[in-house]
Amino acid sequence: MDVDRKYGGYRSGPRQASLLGAALHGGRREGRALIYAIANQKGGVGKTTTAINLAASIAQAGEQVLLVDMDAQANASHGLGVRVKPGQPSVFEVLLGEATLASVDRPCPVPNLHLIPASPDMAGASVMLPFLDRREFRLKDALEREKEFVGQFGFVFIDCPPSLGLLTINSLVAADRVIIPVQSEYYALEGLAQLMSTINAVQDRLNPGLRIAGLVLTMMNARTSLGKQVEQELRTHFPHLTYRTVVPRNIRLAEAPSHGLPVSMLDPTCPGSDAYFDLALEVISNG
Repeated sequence: MDVDRKYGGYRSGPRQASLLGAALHGGRREGRALIYAIANQKGGVGKTTTAINLAASIAQAGEQVLLVDMDAQANASHGLGVRVKPGQPSVFEVLLGEATLASVDRPCPVPNLHLIPASPDMAGASVMLPFLDRREFRLKDALEREKEFVGQFGFVFIDCPPSLGLLTINSLVAADRVIIPVQSEYYALEGLAQLMSTINAVQDRLNPGLRIAGLVLTMMNARTSLGKQVEQELRTHFPHLTYRTVVPRNIRLAEAPSHGLPVSMLDPTCPGSDAYFDLALEVISNG
């Protein structure tokens, strides 16, 4: 499919140049990818949307980016038009030690963006992973074993499942930073304490270098008093962790996965595309 002809490509120019400049000079560490886990045990808060569109925004600016789908629902894979066929290896085989990251790497419609896809087989992870050696370090070990492959990327984003099980723990152990999407709804802060506790436990016992990069408010309807109240509460409780960028509720963000594209390639001028570009610039500028 000629994405540029069918969908009008994506926005380019000074904004992309500024994003690439931040990536090269401020966001990444020399010689090693910066790894972000996108995590929240609540479902439907915009984890996959954030993972896809952050990764795509940076890739479209010219940086090499890897997206790892750690969710058995494989929504990040499907949202980029990739489906693992029966018998094909996925990230699950990587975790089991039966395949390499390089062997399951899949190209995406987005230039410079590569995907390590998930498959429904990962539903068995909760049964199999507990019996493996270094069960919490399977993803970290895979990334470190394949330094030549991983070293070609400036940024790695890991889309976590909506749980605090071993797949999420593996993601947090492998990551340098964690980004937490928070939906602008009544129960937005519910569960954050448990997630923070899990992150603290991972820092104490498994990954002392992990830190929270930030919380991002998603699916925001600024016309409602509830949305404004949730934003105020989030900024009051986490004043130094909440990103300035707020992702709006936008129909194009909801439509993009059905096309197998990030929103910036479906509609580069929509509010959702602008928001994820701004968030990407903020994320990589903060490191």
